[in-house]
Amino acid sequence: MEVLRNAPMHLVQFFLPLANRAGEALPLELVEEVERELSERFGGVTAFVNAPARGLWRNGSNNFEEDRVVMVEVMVENFDGTWWSQYRRKLEMLFAQDEVLMRECQIRKL
Repeated sequence: MEVLRNAPMHLVQFFLPLANRAGEALPLELVEEVERELSERFGGVTAFVNAPARGLWRNGSNNFEEDRVVMVEVMVENFDGTWWSQYRRKLEMLFAQDEVLMRECQIRKL
């Protein structure tokens, strides 16, 4: 039986929209900019861009809203919640969104 020797890591995932709040398509270069920035800072990034996901949620008016999104994920050894919160706000401005959903979980590489 193999013993796991890797220390726990953190997986940060977030969803980038392919259109702004008005429904106008955003340039794919915005996603590419995020990929470059995160790969330079953390040494790697994965963006699922070939088949955009469909996000569907109920808003405050109890109506459903829909987005086409790209999921981006980064594995980091040390999680800095303050930095990621500030980065989320930067993404919200860059992608013209009220909120960019971002989540973090502890993982272990196998």
